[in-house]
Amino acid sequence: MRIQDIPLQTLAGEPSTLGSLDGKALLVVNVASKCGLTPQYEGLERLQEKYGERGFSVVGFPCNQFAGQEPGTAEEIQTFCSTTYGVSFPLFAKLEVNGEGRHPLYQELVRTPDADGEAGDVQWNFEKFLIAPDGEVAARFRPRTTPEDPSVVSAIESTLP
Repeated sequence: MRIQDIPLQTLAGEPSTLGSLDGKALLVVNVASKCGLTPQYEGLERLQEKYGERGFSVVGFPCNQFAGQEPGTAEEIQTFCSTTYGVSFPLFAKLEVNGEGRHPLYQELVRTPDADGEAGDVQWNFEKFLIAPDGEVAARFRPRTTPEDPSVVSAIESTLP
């Protein structure tokens, strides 16, 4: 099954897939509202604004697996993201990125190694996976790598359609 075909739910609870964004480069990020890295939403939104018209989208997946840093309901998450950070990119339903309940999307994503050659579990909130327009995972960036780090920007620019 292609990554774009894995069943997902939107933050509003509607069935969806990444196929709705087919043909775009995607930066998939597990996000949280109460994390020390939460200000990365600002950089993610700037990437969305800069590259959105060029066939790119950030895609956020709220996750409460790391120190309970995303405890909110879907409505609370949406309100927080839009009012605090002006988030315009798609947010999907809360999911698990590690462990027995790991969502099938993340079962695929965690196979991708980072720049140091390490694959496996997501380390924390705001881990980033770049998916090329053809659905292949092009790069993985660990949580402390900021969205506008030159390595992230370069990878995005190299995968734009």
